[in-house]
Amino acid sequence: MTIILTNDDGIDAEGIWSLQQATELVFGTKGAIAAPLRQYSGCGHQVTTDMPIAIHKRDDLGEHIYAIAGSPADCVRVAIAHLYSDVKLVLSGINHGGNMGVDVYMSGTVAAVREAAFHNIPAIAISHYQDRRKAFDWNWAAQTTAEIIKQLMQIELAPQSYWNVNLPHVDDLDGKIPEIVFCEKSSQPLPLEFKTDGDRVTYAGCYHLRDRVPNTDVDVCFSGKIAVTQMHI
Repeated sequence: MTIILTNDDGIDAEGIWSLQQATELVFGTKGAIAAPLRQYSGCGHQVTTDMPIAIHKRDDLGEHIYAIAGSPADCVRVAIAHLYSDVKLVLSGINHGGNMGVDVYMSGTVAAVREAAFHNIPAIAISHYQDRRKAFDWNWAAQTTAEIIKQLMQIELAPQSYWNVNLPHVDDLDGKIPEIVFCEKSSQPLPLEFKTDGDRVTYAGCYHLRDRVPNTDVDVCFSGKIAVTQMHI
């Protein structure tokens, strides 16, 4: 069984190596990495159809590792149609930041697993909300993600469905895993605030001040629990 790992933070991001660690804990194999050559955060479901996509085999990083000069969705398309013929699972992440609610429409992390779902391949997106006053604990993230993957692999997905997971950024739990909550996606927009500099504006909305409708993924994750949402095409 070939497992594909990808992300939108780029092949050099710490999160994808944490995801590889989780994959090895669950399946006893590291999985094949097909990740963007550079960061593609916020690219949504962008794909490349009008030019060649360069594929760089990264033997310096290990076996079955490819840096692809394309978006996360491109990476999945190339992996399942060109690099491998027996892909049974696609994992995307661990994203450096949350992907909750309306974020899923902008997220390259989520687009990667949506692309897998187009082809009826089971897929899970994992993101890690960040309290920017604290650093990520990638070892904890790997251990926690491994437990989540184990649980989700026991649940049969409907055709063209996928999982979106958001880890909270919590204080030291002595290795404990927060409660896993299956919840709905928030439909509320992100705060729309911009700062002005001459004829230019820069987005200045505060992510942590977004609307927290009870029992949605935003509220669950911001409450220190693991938010798991089943998404459909």
